[in-house]
Amino acid sequence: MSKVSPLVDSLIEAFQCLPGVGPKSAQRMVLHLLERNKNAGLILANTLSQALENVDKCINCRIFTEATVCQICSNEKRNKHQICVVETVSDVFAIEQSNQFNGNYFILHGHLSPIDDIGPEELALEKLFSRARRNETEEIILATNSTLEGETTSHYIYDNLKDNANLKITKLARGVPLGGELEYVDRGTIMHAFSGRQDLNMDK
Repeated sequence: MSKVSPLVDSLIEAFQCLPGVGPKSAQRMVLHLLERNKNAGLILANTLSQALENVDKCINCRIFTEATVCQICSNEKRNKHQICVVETVSDVFAIEQSNQFNGNYFILHGHLSPIDDIGPEELALEKLFSRARRNETEEIILATNSTLEGETTSHYIYDNLKDNANLKITKLARGVPLGGELEYVDRGTIMHAFSGRQDLNMDK
């Protein structure tokens, strides 16, 4: 604590809620805004306030949006027959930047983790299963991270959808490194992972 200004101390503490931001980094950011860039600080505060008040999850794919249905889901040029299942919104950003996929998404906002009390309900998996069973859905692409939790989540989804004879279930090719998170994978690797995806059969 600075022992100079309670408000500055509170702001430094508030910045530490961001991932990877410790006391020193938070202090540096706050002092920069106060010393050199107050206008940017005001824009940041206003934009953050508006986003927290107005942004929610799309009723279809659960991406963050101000609208009831997001721009991706409402885009008639997207392939409505494919749903790519990812763990985070960051994964969607990474895939979109690769220009390799033109279908729709479903964001889990996590993965199955009993130790953290994260089960199917927390991931809204029934909503996914309902979408997958609609006649318009032809393929589910499992793009969860190549971690133990990601693989466990993929298995659970597969087990609940495998009896649908009209539904193709695929998984990204192993261009994504074991233990890797999709948001940190480069564009070329994501392109390879999508183009090389394979039909999934976890019962073998």
